[in-house]
Amino acid sequence: MEWKGATKDKNTLSTSEEENVNKKQEELQLKVSSMAGRRALKAVLIDLSGTLHIEDTAVPGAQEALNRLRQASVAVKFVTNTTKESKRNLLERLQRLNFDLQEKEIFTSLSAARSLLEQKQHRPLLLVEDSALEDFTGINTTEPNAVVIGLAPDHFNYQTLNKAFRMILDGAPLIAIHKARYYKRKDGLALGPGPFVTGLEYATDCKATVVGKPEKTFFTQALSDLGCSPNEAVMIGDDARDDVGGAQNTGMLGILVRTGKYREGDENKINPPPHLTCDSFPDAVEHILKNLL
Repeated sequence: MEWKGATKDKNTLSTSEEENVNKKQEELQLKVSSMAGRRALKAVLIDLSGTLHIEDTAVPGAQEALNRLRQASVAVKFVTNTTKESKRNLLERLQRLNFDLQEKEIFTSLSAARSLLEQKQHRPLLLVEDSALEDFTGINTTEPNAVVIGLAPDHFNYQTLNKAFRMILDGAPLIAIHKARYYKRKDGLALGPGPFVTGLEYATDCKATVVGKPEKTFFTQALSDLGCSPNEAVMIGDDARDDVGGAQNTGMLGILVRTGKYREGDENKINPPPHLTCDSFPDAVEHILKNLL
């Protein structure tokens, strides 16, 4: 006689029940493998453009997901290579989109560039957008002896680039705020500063000093005031190389989202591959809350 209350073995499970069992097993294995040899998660670093928003449009559900993450026992910091606007302008844009964040929580590649200029006492030729210049207030730019290049579509013309070229030939250091190949705008993908930096490197036979993502120093600086080490942190971003690859090379976990500049197959362009590739920021937060805390 078969008891109605008898427990089903795996061979008698329905397809949907078996899928649920397998999914739970995979989630458990993922949680165990990801945390093996790692300390408890203390911080989440979050990219901005392409991850939380694209220009003046928020990624669907991103605000609510950020609020959920803030309720967990982890520190949150926003790290960005954006050079099109100052930190203040960026903060205002995000607050208009109803994101809950403060200026002190944002660490930009502009901040990293300024720190290097102050440390080296360089007088830069600043190839950045006018809206980003306020982040260099107080830096002496008379008789420049260094070239600093970010994303500056309004200044990427032959005359300006040729001036930079001649300065570098005369011994001025080339400082790249970052070398992203491209980024996402509402009208599609657009060239980043990387191709222009690489052009100057090629023409002058020199190598730029890069200060933004994916440099290890950028990530360690961002983590320093949170009081945690890389193996206690995870990075979420839409750039496989600069966000995820850079973070993982520093010792963090990296989560790649399929929004912003992401293109199919990006997760295969870095080694090791991302800890996780998911559809969007809310999915990344869900994974962290369920599997990493």
